[in-house]
Amino acid sequence: MLFITNRFPKQGMITELNRSFDFELNNNSASNSIFFCEYHRRNKHTEIGSIHFLKRLKESRYRQILIYIHGYSNLPNDVFKTTQELQALCNKSKKNEILVIPLIWPCDNDLGLVGDYWDDQKSADQSAFSFARILEKFLAWRTEQEKQPNSTPCLKRINILSHSMGNRVLRETLRAWNKYDLPQGVPMLFRNTFMLAADVVNETLQKGEAGELICHASRNVIVYYASDDLALRASKASNLKNKIASRRLGHTGPENVKKTPKNVYQVDCDDVNNVYDRPIGHSYFKSGKKKGEPGEVFEHIFSCLLSGRVFPNEEERRSSIIHLKKKENSS
Repeated sequence: MLFITNRFPKQGMITELNRSFDFELNNNSASNSIFFCEYHRRNKHTEIGSIHFLKRLKESRYRQILIYIHGYSNLPNDVFKTTQELQALCNKSKKNEILVIPLIWPCDNDLGLVGDYWDDQKSADQSAFSFARILEKFLAWRTEQEKQPNSTPCLKRINILSHSMGNRVLRETLRAWNKYDLPQGVPMLFRNTFMLAADVVNETLQKGEAGELICHASRNVIVYYASDDLALRASKASNLKNKIASRRLGHTGPENVKKTPKNVYQVDCDDVNNVYDRPIGHSYFKSGKKKGEPGEVFEHIFSCLLSGRVFPNEEERRSSIIHLKKKENSS
């Protein structure tokens, strides 16, 4: 498994190809450096460098890339576990179609849903500057590839799946990239951007708001939400404690979808979130009731990945509700 991180390594900040890479878990500061690495097994990782990393992606047998940005209070082994589950579900749905690449940012090493929330929010914002460098590196690499004689361009489609506070990381990354590197605005890099249980304010995708750039950078932006997501209730409580009153996008969907760009879609997951992820109802985008079997939300995500369309037969439709299958409902 390939992965990218801006967490501090125990081995020091200077990149050395093929060195061991061990996370310094007690340091949740966001490094300005980024590290392109390979996961071999639990607690066994190697730094491979950006050039080799991008070459591996280009030569991969998979047709599309799905970049996974995790939520708060996730340590690296948690992220790897989720990535492995997503990769297995993708492989089961269609072989050699989707390669999942996790983007690991520095969450706190404390316990509790609310205790480390505020620190993680700061780390999410600070990670924007280093992760914007990844996008800039990719564009520079792609441009250089096009200049090479007899070189074929990288034709893989790139998609984003951001979960919980990972959506804040995505939003702030695009804002930093646009502010410091892109005087003409962000390019459309992503085929689909899936915003799962998004821990950002629910008007963020509206025109003129902080998350509008997500819409500019994506062909489709699909928001999955559930009103009884207990983790987002804890998020709301933490924000209220810090005198920030706002409803979360992952609770309500967009505040007013008509005020968002036309490539924004909303999907109500109330019927399945607590069935797939008891009792919190926050991580409902992977397996269904049975581990290793895709749930309804994952199947919807995968259909978008395959077709590049959210509702292929209803061009003007922007909203949907995911229901349990009858066989799941009766079990």
